[in-house]
Amino acid sequence: LPARRDPELFTKDLHFDEVPVRIYLPREPSAGKRRGVIFFHGGCGIFGSIRSYDRICRSITKKSDSVVVSVGYGLSPEHKYPAQTLDCLTATLHFLKAAENYGVDPERVIICGDSVGGTFATSICQELVSRRDTPKICAQVLIYPFLQALDFSLPSYQQNAFIPFLSRERTVHFILKYLQKDCSLKEAVLAGSHVPQSTTLKYRKWINPDLIPETFKVGYTPPLPTSFLPQVHEETRELFKTRISPLLAADAVVCCLPDTCIITCEHDVLRDDGLLYKKRLEDNQVKVTWHHMREGFH
Repeated sequence: LPARRDPELFTKDLHFDEVPVRIYLPREPSAGKRRGVIFFHGGCGIFGSIRSYDRICRSITKKSDSVVVSVGYGLSPEHKYPAQTLDCLTATLHFLKAAENYGVDPERVIICGDSVGGTFATSICQELVSRRDTPKICAQVLIYPFLQALDFSLPSYQQNAFIPFLSRERTVHFILKYLQKDCSLKEAVLAGSHVPQSTTLKYRKWINPDLIPETFKVGYTPPLPTSFLPQVHEETRELFKTRISPLLAADAVVCCLPDTCIITCEHDVLRDDGLLYKKRLEDNQVKVTWHHMREGFH
């Protein structure tokens, strides 16, 4: 969908340090500086675009009276991982430094994303924790984010294994496609054979079905033990990096994160990622607002 005229908004396609963005500004004059929203779209890092999220970004701009920047990060396979995260980081840093040029208070900028866009939003916020050359992010809004690639047998993965649009099998297929890995590894990754026992034990305090509230575990059965496959582990090492699995970030990083809004959906394989991250943030005294869509789909 091309950018279209809107009587309530100014829209303009720009580049922030060579990264394509579309900026949405309310036409109504503001008494002071507005809030800013940096938005990363979903699509598994493989599809989706500024254009396909145009209606959503217009709605956010109008309903929140904010200036919205939609980031058109490069897609895989033309742009190899981690180009997507780096594009998002580049655009974010540019806007934080130039916010006042767009009538935005640089101290009131949030980062928002859905699905893999939520992954990018999470990892960008984590990477900015140690930065001292830019204003702090005011808050992060994570809409059914993908946050870990260690355990694909959590209750939400079992309960929604065959739910369209994002089935359990398709989730891992898309991850491997995004990372440009051999998709024949899918069954081994689904079974958890890519995770050494030492890693499972190390992160069990954060990724564990016991941490999921009982109301979300109806019908859950613990998976049978599987054999660790070192070759699969070597092929999928990226899955253990915080840019893919930000749920694995250290407490020293998590405790410094901004206020967070997490949105989860009942019929979504990624639901439990959001629930686990919610608990981690709360355990680290980060203020969390949680919205759960009981009849919602990914």
